Amino acid sequence: MNITNIFENNKKWIGERLAGDSEYFKNLSKGQNPQILYIGCSDSRVSSEELMGVEPGEVFVHRNIANMVPNTDLNVMSVINFAVSHLKVNHVVVCGHYYCGGVKAAMQSADLGILNPWLRNIRDVYRLHRKELDLIECEDDKYNRLIELNVQEQCVNVIKTSDVQKAIRERQLTVHGWVWDIQTGKLIDLKIDFDKILKNIMEIYRIS
Repeated sequence: MNITNIFENNKKWIGERLAGDSEYFKNLSKGQNPQILYIGCSDSRVSSEELMGVEPGEVFVHRNIANMVPNTDLNVMSVINFAVSHLKVNHVVVCGHYYCGGVKAAMQSADLGILNPWLRNIRDVYRLHRKELDLIECEDDKYNRLIELNVQEQCVNVIKTSDVQKAIRERQLTVHGWVWDIQTGKLIDLKIDFDKILKNIMEIYRIS
């Protein structure tokens, strides 16, 4: 890709937007009122707005390697605080994707330097669900299941935060776990039973 082409693409995009609405950018500059916080993977093949079919201003987006929500990461914690307590989003989505390089790297025993502490969070997910995962003989199936379980555990990490707990009580904010199938383009709702999960953990993680 020629980097200079990006500016030509930008001009074309501006023209297309203004052709449909001459006030498009003026209205966009007035502020944002998204209903969704999307936490996804930084993978270059995954375009969050595109796969959801949404427009700029409709979704607040945070992306990192393997769509993680560690409580020690000030970046993602700040994003959750701003989106939930200030923008007042009504939905938080954690979206993983099959064939995720970050999750695959976490399954290897190689020393990856600065990535080690980040990937350790995924290895912790494996440890939590080792009994189920070790029963899966096909490596691809095991890998895909770990991707799904990682989404589930990151959703749990979202729910552990005080901002989200408060929003659930006050305005019934909902948390969703999705996976994007990179081979088909299909977005899949994992239909995680959060009521069951919360019943088991909230005695420990509830913040009054």
